[in-house]
Amino acid sequence: LSVLVFRCHAFYMRCGVRLSCSSSPSMLRHLTSKIKATGPLPVAEYMREVLTNPVTGYYVRNNMLGPDGDFITSPEISQIFGELIGVWVISEWMGAGGPKQLQLVELGPGKGSLASDVLRVFSQLRSVLGEVSVSVHLVEVSSALSQLQAQKLTESRNREADNKDDPVYRRGETAAGLPVSWYRRLEDVPAGFSIFLAHEFFDALPIHKFQRTKKGWREVMVDIDPEKMDQLRFVVVPSPTLASSTLIESDERRDHVEVCAEGGVIIQQLSRRISEDGGAALIADYGHDGTKTDTFRGFKGHRLHDVLASPGSADLTADVDFSYLRRMAGRGVACLGPITQRLFLRNMGIDTRMQVLLRNSSEPSARKQLISSYDMLTNPDKMGERFHFFSLLHHSRLAKPKKAEGLKLEKKSPAPLPVAGFTELSFS
Repeated sequence: LSVLVFRCHAFYMRCGVRLSCSSSPSMLRHLTSKIKATGPLPVAEYMREVLTNPVTGYYVRNNMLGPDGDFITSPEISQIFGELIGVWVISEWMGAGGPKQLQLVELGPGKGSLASDVLRVFSQLRSVLGEVSVSVHLVEVSSALSQLQAQKLTESRNREADNKDDPVYRRGETAAGLPVSWYRRLEDVPAGFSIFLAHEFFDALPIHKFQRTKKGWREVMVDIDPEKMDQLRFVVVPSPTLASSTLIESDERRDHVEVCAEGGVIIQQLSRRISEDGGAALIADYGHDGTKTDTFRGFKGHRLHDVLASPGSADLTADVDFSYLRRMAGRGVACLGPITQRLFLRNMGIDTRMQVLLRNSSEPSARKQLISSYDMLTNPDKMGERFHFFSLLHHSRLAKPKKAEGLKLEKKSPAPLPVAGFTELSFS
């Protein structure tokens, strides 16, 4: 284990918006050209360009993760995190009756640390999985990150597709012989029973920002500062937009709202796939349940960074609105959470796991690292209550056992297994 500075933007911190700031030349020229041609940009389009532009986008870089990058995530802090997620995946596979095929699908896999830890649990619990056919499917838009993931999961046993238009742009195989495939879009992942993981994925998806005015809801956009043409500013557009007319609920009580329409579409896709093919989704991110307002902020070098400064050089993020995800999921699936990371990990047995590791560790430095990483993951003032877990499940997963009718002595259907993490596991 290595003790690393945790992803500092896990904190619920409201970043004050500066109306103008300096920007890097290449991305700034691109953005100002678009603004001059079409007018102010929706914040969602600004985020999309800054983060995923194929030439100068932030995620084109390969050094945004880790101690030398701009943020770090729970799987990099301690392997215990990924191990418990692996146990959750197997628990949900068992809860679904142990299908013969299991697709592990991760959205935004980072360096591949979480998938690697989950697969190690699969290997250790092979006797539980039996003859199930396991395959790994990674949804990743960054070619640079896909190379890091491939090295982590398959070492040299991978290759890029010959045809750039192939929906599977990279294929590989783990040391245990499990096939690994890379996609740029969720819809290209094959149908079938799947467990979906999304850890710190939804926070980076583009958001629209809206402000309540005397004339109704208006969209906040990014424009060129007329007094400083090499700088950007936020503006509230005077007229309604398609987004401001369609994305806000009629009973909304907040005065400022952020809506991640792209996240809503992905949740609808997950909901449909789980409803039709079975499976579950586990979403872990920092966010709120429909209570927060202005959470859009930037991070660079583990420090808060003005969202309009040097676009393309820093991570942009916004808290996940879990109430919106729940609404977008619809009635086709059951939703659990959000609950705090502290509660989820404790329900998963992190305390028991820590006791075992500490008993087996005699090296003082290793014990110190274990304790520090545990504190980082569970301390309410660190990651413990800033990150939340949210799950989508097939309705049959929570179905009550059928009662025998009349005098027939029929065997009752077994009660469903408790959903790990959202209820406390007991160890005997």
